[in-house]
Amino acid sequence: MSTSENSGEYRSMKPGEISWQELITSDSAAAIAYYTKLFGWTTQPFRDGYTMFVQDGVPFGGVMEAPVAEIPTHWKTYVIVENLDASIAQATELGGTLCWGPEEIPDVGRIAIVQDPTGAVIGLHQQP
Repeated sequence: MSTSENSGEYRSMKPGEISWQELITSDSAAAIAYYTKLFGWTTQPFRDGYTMFVQDGVPFGGVMEAPVAEIPTHWKTYVIVENLDASIAQATELGGTLCWGPEEIPDVGRIAIVQDPTGAVIGLHQQP
């Protein structure tokens, strides 16, 4: 989901590359204040209460309130896949579990969250 500097256009990424870092939290205002002071990141509103973290003019991640209280605060990594449906099928064949999605995000692509057999979760991202 990384954008080209100054263009605002999403750059094409290769399968396996990390495309986005996302913070799900119970207090996005506090998290934004913390990370902008700690690392000097700036922010940019996206949509529906989602805020992007920006460094050197390039959005690289985002923050949002957890949709339900039971979700613990955590950082999530998204990795580029060529075909989201095929990647979900392969992940489950290898013993993983589909946790959420797939979901279409306009101008961003399709995303899903899978859990590996050890319990770790990762986001999958198919570019538009």
